[in-house]
Amino acid sequence: MLSARRLSVRQFVLGLIFSVAAASAAGADAPADTLAKVRDTGQLVIGFREDARPFSYRDEAGNPAGYSVDLCRRIAAAVKDALGMDAIDVVFEPVAVGSRIDMVSSGAVDIECGSTTHTLERREQVDFTLLTFITGAEMLTRVESEIGDLGDLVGRNVGVLEATTTEQGLRAALRAQMIDATVETFGRHEEGLAALEDGAIDAYFADRILLLGLAGEARDAEALQLSGQFYSYEPYAFMLRQGDHGFRRVADGALAALFRSGQIWSVYDAHFGNAEPSELLVALFIVQSLPKR
Repeated sequence: MLSARRLSVRQFVLGLIFSVAAASAAGADAPADTLAKVRDTGQLVIGFREDARPFSYRDEAGNPAGYSVDLCRRIAAAVKDALGMDAIDVVFEPVAVGSRIDMVSSGAVDIECGSTTHTLERREQVDFTLLTFITGAEMLTRVESEIGDLGDLVGRNVGVLEATTTEQGLRAALRAQMIDATVETFGRHEEGLAALEDGAIDAYFADRILLLGLAGEARDAEALQLSGQFYSYEPYAFMLRQGDHGFRRVADGALAALFRSGQIWSVYDAHFGNAEPSELLVALFIVQSLPKR
């Protein structure tokens, strides 16, 4: 399947991806040991988002679902195999945007499988697996508003999910371009979509792939449009505790095996359908196809 998705990304971009993906997080004072915990209790706790479709959400039956959730199920299977256990109890625990880092660092969950951007600042509190996805923030607007870019937001109300890198990037971009717009934050993407549809805000910012899923749930998808411009770079990865080196090796090994075998594309297709992957995403999967030995 990889042959159908041609790679033509400049070499320096590949190097950038590899350096970010392979970087080590700072060690913790008291290293965590999730593998020992799972061996003792038989339980692995996975944190997931309920509102980050198509990465992490509850399906119609109320069960955890999504691209990231499926990848974490593969990681759970790898943990079971690494420990030589017949079965483990995989528990899914909901996490919110504002609490996800604390829930990982405190040990409330062993790994967070959502749509979290890997940043150097966050690595001061948690560690990350290999990158799992790359996207960027875009702007969703009503067609009738005739908003085309940031310059059209002067005097407007815009929305964004609270406590995210997108919020930070949006505020910085508005300041840099001296655009006087009012930024309203929301706790859930669905709240932002409702505000946009009702006219309470004029634009809603989020990662492009999340906006595509969000627009699909709109009352009138044809009345909404994407800007077609990226305003940020968002490399996703799964958070785990600092110093949890054994668990990270197993998690990274499971992800690398998916990339190496090409099975990642069956997971991608299951959640993104016919959406053509970006060249950057194809490059990500290739450079992280790390050999086992």
